[in-house]
Amino acid sequence: VQLVESGGGLVQAGGSLRLSCAATGTIFSISSMNWYRQAPGKQRELVASITSGGSTIYADSAKGRFTISRDSAKNTVFLQMNSLNPEDTAAYYCKFGCVLTWLTICQDYWGQGTQVTVSS
Repeated sequence: VQLVESGGGLVQAGGSLRLSCAATGTIFSISSMNWYRQAPGKQRELVASITSGGSTIYADSAKGRFTISRDSAKNTVFLQMNSLNPEDTAAYYCKFGCVLTWLTICQDYWGQGTQVTVSS
C-alpha cells in the first residue's frame, strides 16, 4: 500500500488549497483517514481525522476553516483548507489508520508529505 499526496503549494494569506491523498494497492478496509502537519522545529500534529463511519474531528486551529472528506470507493481523503494564514505553513502528511490488506493484521500507512506555504 502506498499513499500519494497532492495539492500543496504556495498561496497568499486568505487563500485556499485542497489536498488529496490516494491509496494504491489492494485494501479491504480503512479505519480512519487523517491529516497531520509539521512545521519546522515543531512536532507533528493532528489536523483532522475522519473515521470509516464518517465521524470527524478537527484541531482547534482547523475548526471552521478546514474540512476533511473522503471517497471510500477510491480510498482517497481530501482536506479543503480555507482562510489560510502563515501559521498554517507546514508539511502536510496523510495517514491511513488500521488498513486491512492481505496481511493478517492491520497497519498504519503514511504519505510522503506535501508542502503548504502561506505568504503574508
